Amino acid sequence: MVRRMNVVILGGTKGMGRALSRQLAERGDQLFLLGRDTRELERSARDLEARAPTGARMEVGTATCDLEDPACFDAALDAAEKALGKLDCVIVTAALFATQEQLEQDEALMERLVTVNFANTVAFCERARKRLLAQGGGTLCVFSSVAGERGRKPVVIYGASKAGLSSYLEGLDHRYRAAGLKVVTVKPGFVNTGMTEGLKPPPFAGEPDAVARTVLRAIDRGTPVVYAPAPWALVMGVIRALPRAVMRRVKF
Repeated sequence: MVRRMNVVILGGTKGMGRALSRQLAERGDQLFLLGRDTRELERSARDLEARAPTGARMEVGTATCDLEDPACFDAALDAAEKALGKLDCVIVTAALFATQEQLEQDEALMERLVTVNFANTVAFCERARKRLLAQGGGTLCVFSSVAGERGRKPVVIYGASKAGLSSYLEGLDHRYRAAGLKVVTVKPGFVNTGMTEGLKPPPFAGEPDAVARTVLRAIDRGTPVVYAPAPWALVMGVIRALPRAVMRRVKF
């Protein structure tokens, strides 16, 4: 039986983060939500409290935390520690997305996306990593993307931001696993959420609840890398094996 955890989630009010936070609440984990929209945080917190197992007492706390503003990271994690006590797991699902065409046409948006998805996410993870290790260990689960597996035409810039993040998380796992820090890197393929609204879904498109179940199993097991939906592991294995000359010709 899995021991129930004290979990902090950055990005738990939308998309994949919302699906995952609901599943955590439904099994009785204690949650603390971080995000930039205070109204949405409160709405999500009350929703999660209503999903607690019958007879269980759950109070979901919230704090403002914007990945575009590293100055708020410590205060947000301080609030989570004060509310929960020992932190067992920190989950980061928040990120920015834009199409390659949008990023090529808007230099400010490009710089903003790369900064948030890589530099600022790493800065947040470093703060979480230090706190978890100071408490004897724990799990850091961060959403990257299959877009970072290989340089590809449709996601040159977004993919680069996720490639850097994936490399950082892998190194973190190598460096600190023996000290008690379990780093779980989630590499979703296409998932039908608000982030992908308006885009044509490819084969193996996933639904948030099914992907969240896969991620939750990985968190419980401490799996270093998880692809969701699962077929993306095979797809990306093929993509990584293709010669560069072939990659230049394909649209994927």
